[in-house]
Amino acid sequence: MTETSYTVAGMTCGHCVSAVQAEVGALDGVESAVVELDSGRLVVSGTDVPADAVRAAVAEAGYSLV
Repeated sequence: MTETSYTVAGMTCGHCVSAVQAEVGALDGVESAVVELDSGRLVVSGTDVPADAVRAAVAEAGYSLV
């Protein structure tokens, strides 16, 4: 299992955090997706989770990676 950090732009509230965690957490291979609202940091833990898939999931939630 690997752990990868990303920075998400545009989040302003707890609902934003929940939306990103739900979309990324639903990806194949993801064990956990944890977002820190203040820093915009997204930490994805899992096996064989492509960065492009994470980017697409964040976009589906309405946000973007920096």
